[in-house]
Amino acid sequence: MLSTAAADCRFCQGNGLLADEPLGGNRFFYMLGSIDPDMPHAVMIILRRHVEDPFEIRPEEWAELGEMLVMAKAYLASSGPDGFTLGWNVGAAAGQHVFHVHLHVVARFAGERNAGKGIRAVIRG
Repeated sequence: MLSTAAADCRFCQGNGLLADEPLGGNRFFYMLGSIDPDMPHAVMIILRRHVEDPFEIRPEEWAELGEMLVMAKAYLASSGPDGFTLGWNVGAAAGQHVFHVHLHVVARFAGERNAGKGIRAVIRG
């Protein structure tokens, strides 16, 4: 497994700041469950190598992201979602708070408050 750690990054493995136990992973990525009480049916797919955004992901890393999406969908399947929202927040202006590349995978449900509203509703809201 390839891993690099920034001393102060809470998503880097190997620096002692990662408080959660990964739910799974592959050579380039690992997956964490949501700790946000407002989003209990969500996971994050996190690159093991420390880079800030998906524009820095290498081709060989992109090739293994699909395996992680399958893993995320399987993990969230027990909650019976009706759909999913996938999202990257890139840069502070876009809402990125942890500057280590991570993809949000959020289970969506027909009866939820924002049912039928995609990412554009969030941006426009």
